[in-house]
Amino acid sequence: MREFVVYTLLRVALFAATFAVVAGIWALVDGGFPWFPVLVVAFVISGIVSYFLLNGQRVAFASKVERRASAAVERSRSREDVD
Repeated sequence: MREFVVYTLLRVALFAATFAVVAGIWALVDGGFPWFPVLVVAFVISGIVSYFLLNGQRVAFASKVERRASAAVERSRSREDVD
C-alpha cells in the first residue's frame, strides 16, 4: 500500500508542478490562459515525464502487486489440493 501512496502523491505533485509551469508560460506568451487547453497540455507532459522520472516507484509498486497476486494464487492452489 505504501508504494501506491508514494507513486500517486508523486504523480499528483508532478502534475501540479507541470500545470503551474504550463500556465505560467501560457500567461507570459498570451497574457492569460484558458483552463482546458492548459490542463490537457499539462496532463500530457506530466504523463510523459512521469514515465521516465517515476519508473523506480512504478516498478516497486508493480512488484508488490505481483507478489501479492502470486501469494493469492498459491493460497488458492493449496485450497484446491486440500479439497
